[in-house]
Amino acid sequence: MKCRVLIIILFSLACVTVKAQEYAFELWHDGKVILVSGDTLKGLIKYDLQQDLLQYDNKHGNIQAYTARKVLFFEIFDATVEQYRQFYALPYNASTGYKALVFFELLAEGKMTLLSRESMEYRTYSSAYYYGSYSRLVLVYKYFLLDESGTIKEFLGKKGELMTMMGKRAGAVEDYIKQNKLKLEDRYDFAKIVAYYNSFFKT
Repeated sequence: MKCRVLIIILFSLACVTVKAQEYAFELWHDGKVILVSGDTLKGLIKYDLQQDLLQYDNKHGNIQAYTARKVLFFEIFDATVEQYRQFYALPYNASTGYKALVFFELLAEGKMTLLSRESMEYRTYSSAYYYGSYSRLVLVYKYFLLDESGTIKEFLGKKGELMTMMGKRAGAVEDYIKQNKLKLEDRYDFAKIVAYYNSFFKT
């Protein structure tokens, strides 16, 4: 019995390891970069939002690194989700109190613009196999809202706060969420919710 439990645990750990190797930021992606200088680069791209750094490979063995200060925009085709993803270098108030250019992924654009950043963080979980808890390094998404004045603020609220921000459109958005069984915790669902809200303001 103990041997069987050990095999199950080892198999579970192996699955977690394989999944960790599939994080998009660890892989090279086909894409393009538009630099502040106006140059457009097409090739392979590897990004790191925690360091606000991207690497560009022209597929001829020449790899260059660029900080967010050198980049306007980059786009990749992420094979892990089979979707194109777009990132912009935008000024954001850092914890030090001054604005710095950092990379944000654009999830939805319009009256309400939804941005995202990802990072690896340790999270604590309770264990089903023994009394106590354990910590694990996981990929975490943080969300930001860009208002029409260009100010970016992190969204730390819940669904109720988002509905309040949507004003008189909140009822229609609530119905849309229920009909499509969307969850704010899922970033693609979150993007759909904001995109639906924005659809009321398209001319």
